[in-house]
Amino acid sequence: MSPCFSLSANAATGRVRRPVIASLLVAFAALVATATPLGAVYAATPITVTSQAATDGPIRYTVKVTSKQFGNAQETRTIRSGESDDFTWKTVPPGGAVMASDQCPDYASLPLDTNGAMIRQTQIRFAPVVSNDGTATVQLSFQAQTPHGSKSVDNAGKTVQCPNNTKASEIVRFSMPTNGSTKTLTLTDGTQIAVSAKR
Repeated sequence: MSPCFSLSANAATGRVRRPVIASLLVAFAALVATATPLGAVYAATPITVTSQAATDGPIRYTVKVTSKQFGNAQETRTIRSGESDDFTWKTVPPGGAVMASDQCPDYASLPLDTNGAMIRQTQIRFAPVVSNDGTATVQLSFQAQTPHGSKSVDNAGKTVQCPNNTKASEIVRFSMPTNGSTKTLTLTDGTQIAVSAKR
């Protein structure tokens, strides 16, 4: 709806009264000020941006595995405090993959390639909890297996050739900063795990 103004004039002179003109100018100035979007922009409070993330926010963890027996691997994942993530690497062992029969013990748990031959596999479950000072308390579960040739196994009166499976399993707990520095662990079997965390 358009504003409607009624102007009264002096009967003798036909001139608009000055107080009415002054009131109209004030009203018009108020309308312009409220309708101008730039006024709101210039009056906005500046936003302060910091590089610090909340302790429950996502943090990038890089996990690097170095193992003569199970191979080398590295990956970076974004994990929140209180959550866990699984790292899985499958590689061909130096001696090549080893054929496995479904009659072999623990066949369902063997890491196999597309031809049904066993390869090596390394798995890490990584679960950090970050405190207010930025220190992460981590539980790391390590599991790995690899074939070393084959062996004869008796199953239900039959002899089958199965991979000579070597396994390793270990759980470690440790604390580390989340400022980009690296924490290095040496497991019982000699595998080294280097972990770095950065917000």
